[in-house]
Parts: sequence; C-alpha cells; structure tokens
Amino acid sequence: MDSLIYLLLLLVALLIFSGFSSGSETGMMASNKVKLRHNSKKSRGARRALRLLARPDILLSAILVGNNFANILASSVVTIIFIDYFGGNVLVGSVILTIVILIFSEITPKTIATVYPEKFAEKSSWILKGLIFLFKPIIALTNFISSRLLKLLNVDPADSAENDNLNSGELRTLLSEHGDLIPDQSRTMLSSILDLEDLTVEDIMIPAAEMVGIDLNNPDEAESIIKSSFYSRLPVFRGSFDNMIGVLHLKDSHEFIECIENNQSVDPFLSETYFVSQSTKLTHQLREFQNLDKNIGLVVDEYGEIEGLISIEDLFSEIVGKFNQQNLQKPDALNVRSDGSIIVEGNYKIRDLNKQLEWELPEDGSKTINGMIVDYLEYIPSTNLCMEINGYQLEILNIVENSIDKVKLKKGA
Repeated sequence: MDSLIYLLLLLVALLIFSGFSSGSETGMMASNKVKLRHNSKKSRGARRALRLLARPDILLSAILVGNNFANILASSVVTIIFIDYFGGNVLVGSVILTIVILIFSEITPKTIATVYPEKFAEKSSWILKGLIFLFKPIIALTNFISSRLLKLLNVDPADSAENDNLNSGELRTLLSEHGDLIPDQSRTMLSSILDLEDLTVEDIMIPAAEMVGIDLNNPDEAESIIKSSFYSRLPVFRGSFDNMIGVLHLKDSHEFIECIENNQSVDPFLSETYFVSQSTKLTHQLREFQNLDKNIGLVVDEYGEIEGLISIEDLFSEIVGKFNQQNLQKPDALNVRSDGSIIVEGNYKIRDLNKQLEWELPEDGSKTINGMIVDYLEYIPSTNLCMEINGYQLEILNIVENSIDKVKLKKGA
C-alpha cells in the first residue's frame, strides 16, 4: 500500500512538472518582449527571461525535453499502478491519464500563461535556466540534429531577436488597438510622428502663392508683415521670391527696420537662404534642420523653381497641431452646413480635410482641393460645376483668376 502512495505522489509531481513545462512554453513564447524590457529595469526575472528568449531553440529544447520526460514517466507510472493494483487494465489507465494531462497539464496552465504571459515568463525563468543546465547533454544532441535540419530549411534561430523591432505600420496598429490607454493628445502626437515617415516636404509646405516675406522694394510694408507673422523667421527678397536676399530672424527685426528707414544695408541681419527639395522625407528634413542649425527653407522642384516654403514650425505643427488656431482638427473650423456639407477654400489641403473629418478623398495626386478638381476635369474650369469624386459630391462656388476659390463638399450616402 505504501508503494501505491509513493507512486501516486510521484505521478502528481510529474503532472505538476508537465503542467509547468506546458505553461512555461506558452508564457515564454506569448510574452511581449517590449513589456519584458520595460520590466527588466526592476525585475531580475524579466532580465533572465529575455536572456532565455535570445536563444529560443535552446529554450524550447529544454522545455520539450522536460515535458516529454514527465509525460512518458507519468505514463510508465500509471502502467505500473494499473498492472499491480487494478487487474492490468492499462487501456483504462491510459485514457484516464490522457484526460488528466489535457485538463491539468495542458489546457489549464496554458490558459493561465496566455492570460498572464509576462508574469509566467518571469516566475518560471529561474527554473527553466536550471532545466537548461540539467538537460544540457540532451539539448546539445537534439539541437545538433535540429540545427542541421533548420539549416536545410534556411532558418536561423538567432534571427528571432531581429524580429522584435516593430515597424511603423505595426506601431500604428498597436496605437489603434491599445490607444485608449493613452491620453487623446498624446495619442494624436504619436500618430502624427509615425505619419512623418510617409510624408514629404511637398505635403506640408506653404505653396509659393501663399508665401509671406519682406520685399525690399516695398519697405513700407516690412513692419506690418513682421508684426503679423506667425513664424520666427521670414524670407527677405527683392521684387519676387526668385530674387532671394536672405532670411530674417524676428529677434533682429527692430535693427532691421532701422536699417531700412536709414537706407542702410540689411545684410548683417540676414542669414543665408537654405533650399530644400520638395521630395525630401519629413523625417530626413527634421534631421537636416537640426544638423545644419536651420529653421526655414525654400522648397524647390527638380528644375530649381521655387515651389514653396517650409519651416521648423510647420514640422512641429504637423506633430502637435496648429498653434495659431483652435486646433485645425475641429470640424467647426470648416464652415459645416446644416445639410452636412462643408465649404472650404480651393487651396485647402486634402490631407488636412481627410484628417479632420476622417474622409477618404484621394491624396495620391494633387495636394489641394483646387488641384484635385483640375486633375479630375483635366482642364481649368471657367464656370461653376458639380461633380462626384470617390463618392464625394463637390460643387464649385466661386472662381477667381483661373483658380477655384470656394468649393462645397459633401460625403455621399
């Protein structure tokens, strides 16, 4: 009778070990390495788990060797028990053992590990480290064979560490799925930072037609332009932007005005003009502004023609929102009508409109409503027209000097 008790105790211990192995496998493989890295600042278990996960082939070998060892030994114990004490009905014992293993050594521990993967990984890491040492000879043999097989399949276990980094698309998905844990303003900023990777200077630049600067041929307007400027720096030109003189920092505006009034040279207060390609990625341009200690640049096309202007303020506005308005994202800044339509200026940027109203107007061509309509019609309209583009109804309300001034838009049903 004593031997039966010992055998049952051994069986329970083996089932517990089997459950631990199954749970450890799920917990380790399902754990979020980003969370483990964060926890590693305070938890030795997290640091140990990360070290084990650096070589998943060795980790899995230790877990599977231990799990199979426990299950096979448990099967042998059940066989002995049923032969010696239950009339040799081994089949019944195998069925009972299978059910017990499924419930207590597979489903239950794996479910717990799935719900709390990081906790399970941290707590089990020290035992798993001991298992790796204990089963080292067997692991070495199995890894030698499996590594040859993996080599034939062109798989390198060390590459798993390189797959931990998330790309921008995966970060966007993570932000959208778990963004409710982050304050709205912070979530908007993070989303905008990720968007910078896909945007070029052309997407956010101020078009040449809307550029504001100081014309030395009209010095009387200089002071009013400086006072009304949102930017910390302004381009200075003579006659047109094609004849750039330099860039004025508004901290020097007082001395600059005095020089103009006294007919003195303003060159000492101007910095050199900096030119930017319109196809430059915003992430790269941000680094360029930082490396070159520049804050403003004239945007040129492939032929060197001035297309617009970009400043460090424009880049920051793209991330944190507009500073000079009560947040452009608010639909009430768009003249929303009672029928759900909106009225905007023709030079309104399509991307801004899509962000504000969560619309899906095409952004792959022209950047403004005016340009989108001209591209769609394939000519410059001279009269008011109605049209439908991608399920959105557009009506030209006003045309000024061959340019669309006002447009009414409404999302289709």
